[in-house]
Amino acid sequence: MEKYVIKGGSPLVGEVEIGGAKNAALAILAAACLTDDVVVIDNVPDASDTNAMMDAMRSIGVFVEKTGRHSVKINASQITGKVIDTEEIKKIRASYYLIGALLGKYNQADVVLPGGCFIGLRPIDQHIKGFTALGADVRIEHGIIHAKAEKLRASHIYLDVVSVGATINIMLAACMAEGKTIIENAAREPHVVDLANFLNSMGANIRGAGTDVIRVNGVQRLHGTEYTIIPDQIEAGTFMFAAAATRGDVTVKNVIPKHLESISAKLKEMGCEVEESDDAVRVVSTKRLNPTHVKTLPYPGFPTDMQPQVTVLLGNAGGISIVTESIFENRFKYVDELTRMGANIKVEGTVAIVDGVERYTGAEIVAPDLRAGAALVVAGLMADGITVVDNIKYIERGYEDFELKLQDLGAKIDKVDTDKEVQKFRLKYA
Repeated sequence: MEKYVIKGGSPLVGEVEIGGAKNAALAILAAACLTDDVVVIDNVPDASDTNAMMDAMRSIGVFVEKTGRHSVKINASQITGKVIDTEEIKKIRASYYLIGALLGKYNQADVVLPGGCFIGLRPIDQHIKGFTALGADVRIEHGIIHAKAEKLRASHIYLDVVSVGATINIMLAACMAEGKTIIENAAREPHVVDLANFLNSMGANIRGAGTDVIRVNGVQRLHGTEYTIIPDQIEAGTFMFAAAATRGDVTVKNVIPKHLESISAKLKEMGCEVEESDDAVRVVSTKRLNPTHVKTLPYPGFPTDMQPQVTVLLGNAGGISIVTESIFENRFKYVDELTRMGANIKVEGTVAIVDGVERYTGAEIVAPDLRAGAALVVAGLMADGITVVDNIKYIERGYEDFELKLQDLGAKIDKVDTDKEVQKFRLKYA
């Protein structure tokens, strides 16, 4: 099983290029099924989640061709089935976007219940509420969600909680429904806006994305398009925090600084220098970080996907910090692994009390999920000695060439798959 082996203590210095947003790509790939015309999508990250989504689309007859590492050509005119039940699709959360897409196009979809990281309850009740409001009959049998409608009709839908997935799924289903659908208490995340822009480029009529009220005027058909996905704010934030963690100087390129404002604000509070330009952010850290308090919130608040990374940094800060997780109730599982490295963190429910220690020490640890795995790599970059991070399949779900990009910044990190290679690395840096 592949793992990362890391020798900590090297400041990260240089420039890193950020890839396309994984969460936007997953929604946009599903949305490409809504037209029979050819769709070309650029800046698609080469991550295991996006590849699993494309494989699932192929399984029902969608023509999917990778014309380059980050470019995909799609034609969904020959879909042969509406049932998606593959082993790979079970592993990713965003499989449920295919329900909205197929329901919107064919008034019918059967998709296996989604998987993904085990970071807490992520019910799909708001998705079902939206589909039902649009006129679909939805039921779950034998682990598969069945959705069917004679005809989809517009509706006024108020989401009980802000849900990115439900907002996206309702947009997908509603864009060819008869009439005007209004989604209130909608998610405002950048990838929701990116999906709306993509659908509009196909001829949809969606207004208000980026606000809490989205209006979808149904159209009769969608056409082909060429589209470039936005940069990944979470990948960018991870490298910004890695620079701060290692007292480095890193320019994170190909980003939209507006999307990173909550991350930049916390880094400034913690004592880092943050310089923004049109499409780049530079982070410089020269001293021990200050403690601070963090609460995750829907966008534009501090992202839940950055919570493990900020906790890792605060674990070395000069004082006590409090991190409150308000999105997912089980997102502190990585704390046990961080404790192996010398962290002093006490978790009480959805609150972590972080008493900063002088240093972390290398240890053998396991990535419990995607973002926590990346955060533990950052901890390894900070630590004295050698750290081995196992179960990196989670990390590779959302980060492309993670260790290579870190190496280019001066990190001592390798991806290995045998104990012999781990020992070789240890001897190299003994």
